[in-house]
Amino acid sequence: MVRGEPGVGKTALLGYVVEQASGCLVARAAGVQSEMELAFAGVHQLCAPMLDHLDRLPAPQRDALRTALGISAGSAPDRFLVALAVLSLLSGAAERRPLICLVDDQQWLDLASTQVLAFVARRLQADSVGLLFAAREPSGDMVGLPELVLEGLREGDARALLDSVLTGPLDARVRDQIVTETRGNPLALVELGRGSTPAELAGGFELPAAAPLSGSIEESFRRRLDALPAETRSLLRLAAADPVGEPLLVWRAAAQLGIRAESATPAADAGLVEFGARVRFRHPLVRSVAYRSASLQERQDVHHALAEATDPDRDPDRRAWHRAQAAPGPAEDVAEELDRSAGRAQARGGLPAVAAFLERSAILTPDPVRRAQRLLAAARAKRDVGALDAALRLVDVVEAGPPDPRRTAEVEYLRGQVALMQQRGADAARLLLSAARRLGPIDADLARETYLEALGTAIFAGDLENPGGVVDAAKAARTAAPGPRPPRLVDVLLDAFAVRLTEGHIAAAPTLTRALELALAPSGVDDSRRLWLTGARAGAITALELWDAESAHVLATRLVQDARDSGAVGRLQFALNTLAWTHLVAGELTTAELMIDEDRVIAEATGNPVLGNARMTLAAWRGDEAPASELIEATLREATARGLGRTVDFAAYASAVLNNGLGRHHAARDAARQAFERDQLGYGPFIVPELAEAASRTGDAALVSAALEWLSERTRVTPTDWALGIEARLRALLSEGEDAERCYRESIARLGRTRVRVELARAHLLYGEWLRRERRRVDARQHLRTAHQMLATMGIEAFAERARRELLATGETVRKRRTETPGELTFQEAQVARFARDGLSNPEIGVRLFISPRTVKYHLRKVFIKLDITSRNQLDNVLPSDPATRRP
Repeated sequence: MVRGEPGVGKTALLGYVVEQASGCLVARAAGVQSEMELAFAGVHQLCAPMLDHLDRLPAPQRDALRTALGISAGSAPDRFLVALAVLSLLSGAAERRPLICLVDDQQWLDLASTQVLAFVARRLQADSVGLLFAAREPSGDMVGLPELVLEGLREGDARALLDSVLTGPLDARVRDQIVTETRGNPLALVELGRGSTPAELAGGFELPAAAPLSGSIEESFRRRLDALPAETRSLLRLAAADPVGEPLLVWRAAAQLGIRAESATPAADAGLVEFGARVRFRHPLVRSVAYRSASLQERQDVHHALAEATDPDRDPDRRAWHRAQAAPGPAEDVAEELDRSAGRAQARGGLPAVAAFLERSAILTPDPVRRAQRLLAAARAKRDVGALDAALRLVDVVEAGPPDPRRTAEVEYLRGQVALMQQRGADAARLLLSAARRLGPIDADLARETYLEALGTAIFAGDLENPGGVVDAAKAARTAAPGPRPPRLVDVLLDAFAVRLTEGHIAAAPTLTRALELALAPSGVDDSRRLWLTGARAGAITALELWDAESAHVLATRLVQDARDSGAVGRLQFALNTLAWTHLVAGELTTAELMIDEDRVIAEATGNPVLGNARMTLAAWRGDEAPASELIEATLREATARGLGRTVDFAAYASAVLNNGLGRHHAARDAARQAFERDQLGYGPFIVPELAEAASRTGDAALVSAALEWLSERTRVTPTDWALGIEARLRALLSEGEDAERCYRESIARLGRTRVRVELARAHLLYGEWLRRERRRVDARQHLRTAHQMLATMGIEAFAERARRELLATGETVRKRRTETPGELTFQEAQVARFARDGLSNPEIGVRLFISPRTVKYHLRKVFIKLDITSRNQLDNVLPSDPATRRP
């Protein structure tokens, strides 16, 4: 990233790169201020010379890029499939000759192109591609790229440059003042020298005292424009209003305005613009000055001419935009054309363009009611592109329009969604709940969906008793009108959650079971896409509330696959974290880490936060005291500050796991009690085993009994092996002699029939510890050896160490397990190696890890060298085997 103020020489340096790039392919693009709302405009500029390589891309990437660039029609492409396609396209184009990509004026690049190129920039590793940006102030997506910051020339060089463009003598004091005020900016020095007469410079009359740099440059350009003939100025205004730089279009529009071709000569002679294969201004500020110097009527005239000159079939969207800029006032026909353009932009995935078209459409709408509807649609589009403050500003305007009950409810619903995106969980829940109540008399089905969103938001906020919290939301949901027949998954989930949170598990069990059945049905995936809660978590939460580990894993696996197939990367983050939890309880920590690391990769690619609950819990299970404690504390601080009570409880659970493993049972008990008393939905299977073990080790039999009573209520209506296995363990902790032994054996038998391998290993550990205390050392060794082997293999080090110490106490010698990293692979090398071992091709690995196939090949070569192997077939022999990671 070459960064610096206007005129400091960024474009000149890019030109120097082109001169020096002998033997390289060169591709160029430049941000254009008036194209900032047109999605993928910058990508189109950069990739246009390489589109003959499109057919070599994987089909999903190829289709996404073709749709984004308007080459073919299709549904809205996922932004990250487009990014992967551009990465693959550049990598492929550079196979024979190195490729240099230059992007000037990045600050004016459209948002979609900025995100795509920032994504590509961070993944050019082994590819023969150089990507060079120039910007005044880079956008947030570019943060972290290596930077070259350009500053003004040193004083001596600045004087020499100024002297080179002067046409007459200059007083030394005036020269010093110019050098000081321009801060050595090359373009400012050149333009001030050329734009003022020797007399003016000699006396210093035209010096822009205390003016900002860009203002001084603009004023210089303005004076030069003012010196041109009137017809030439009109031509430059016209060219400035057309960001495409298409000469035939400009000349067609010029003919409509009566502008002659020879009017271009004075502007070209002044060095302000070139009329060649493209219309190119000397500097972006020339375009800006030419456009802004026009009156409103003059701007409307040039946009009208451009609209008339634009082919409505080849470029309907830009024609609509010119028509909108030309409209002197409300015009429904233009507004409708903008609506159609918004629809086309949506199909291409250009959400910023959608927002721009819809907002302009609303401004031009004469009917107040229709105007409010279009403003609301524009606000939704602003929300989707992450322009949350802009969305709220539009919502304020909507509320000032004609009163309408449905629109009022939709406004509140939108405010709630924005609050949720801003991490204001409690506010979001209250707003969504209010919106659901308003929608009740208007649209019963939409009201039920909104109630479920409100209830889900309240659950994740963990706001139990406060107004608008979980209990309030659940009570309100129970008053909602009945859903359609047959009921949708949304309707059954709403009923199940509302009953569970108001009447308890026993009353809700039948409806929860029905909801789980619907979620497991093939149609459940399609229904669950409609809402974030149902899409990523509700089915799995229902399975956990019913202590059904297998169903939770099936649902999470299906959600991950569905998100991958559809390219819904945002939903994939939530799905991966849900799936990671099912692998954690199964003791598949290596697989869970792959899920968690993929979440991190996606977060880096999208700029969204990492969903840290699973990572924190993984560290706790591994017994990594320092990193786990740090993650727990950081999560607690952030969740408390944002009012995310459920996340606070997950941090308490992780703390309990960590401390139970380390033998600090008092700390584990206190952490677990805090979460247990809140009785969060779907939380029991995690917290009850930690609470009971810690309470037992600290002699708090009353707390163990309370946990047993809580669990026994559930096993009467939810008699799964997971629930009954943990219940038997709790009874063993409270029993003695044969009763305790019978309960320990029952716990091991029941948990052995589930995928909850972590709890099975701990059942062996607890039984072995009990046997040793009963002085039955031989019997204790059998279960302690099993526990140690299982826990050590899983990588659950703290609990494995507990088992090792207990074995030592029985008189058995056990070596402390050492963790080895094969060949000292880096994190990404290990990821590539695992995926390659599991049968994924290089392109498939690249899609998973957001890198090019060539980079995958590069990493695999390094893996082979480090592991001293020669092919993929040998990876299975040198990497730990984990069947759960294998592709079916």
